[in-house]
Order: sequence, then structure tokens, then C-alpha cells
Amino acid sequence: MSTKAPGAPPPFVLWREVLAAYAMPALMAGAGGAITRQPELVAAALTTIGGTSALVAATLGALLRRRPARTRPPRTPRALAAALLGLTAAALGLAAGLAAAHWLPHLPHLADNPWPRRLPVDLPLSSAIAATIVTWRWRGSRRTPGTTTAPLPERQNA
Repeated sequence: MSTKAPGAPPPFVLWREVLAAYAMPALMAGAGGAITRQPELVAAALTTIGGTSALVAATLGALLRRRPARTRPPRTPRALAAALLGLTAAALGLAAGLAAAHWLPHLPHLADNPWPRRLPVDLPLSSAIAATIVTWRWRGSRRTPGTTTAPLPERQNA
């Protein structure tokens, strides 16, 4: 039984967003790695690709849920908000990926491992996709100011 009012946007449920943010990229990248016979892509799908996506979705989703509806600009288009947060997440992911790719090979057990070289690609791409989708779905779950869920009263002709 649904408790949402008729015409109301669907609810934003964080655990579902995080689960989808992990599962979908991990399945797609894992399938691509299995088909092309790239075992490092299969391993990255389950760790850096899916994990980064889930971490970004959990962090951003928690931040967005705690924001009062009145603090965001009400006229910002949904696509613009999603694109801006996606680009911001990609920039942060790229910075983290470049730093990790630079410092992780200095660890003795990762010196010859190809995994750190994947991070500058995996982290920003996963971050951007997760942030864009979570923002899009969060904005879709919010009513815009001035809209109501109750039907408008009918006009009576005098």
C-alpha cells in the first residue's frame, strides 16, 4: 500500500539509491570485462568502479536529504543541477584518482600492480555518473514551490 498522495513525486530512498549505484556500474563493467577477457576490469568493476559509485551516492544522497527544500534555488533546472553536481564530483574524483595513482605505486606490494593506473579513469567516471543520477532522482522527488498535490477546486458558473 502506498502512502504517497496522488500526483506526489516518488520518495527518495537512500539505501535503494546506494544499492543501485553499486550494482549497475559493477554489473555493466564486470560484464564488459568478462566479454573482452580483461580480468583487471572485472576486479575494478567490483572495487573501484562500483565502490566509488556507491560511496558518492551515499555521501551526496545523505547531504541532499538533509538540505531543507527552501535552501536550494527553486528555479534551477533539474538538468542543470544534476550536471553541475556531476561535474563537481568528477573533478573531485579526478583529483583523488591522480593523487592515488601517484602515491600508491610507492607502496612495495603495489609497485607492479596495474590497478593504481586505472584510478584516474575509474574514480571520476564513477563519481560523475553516480552524482548526476542521484541528483536527478533527488530533484525529481521534490515538489517545486507553488505546486500542490490536491486537485484544484472546480469553478462554478454564476
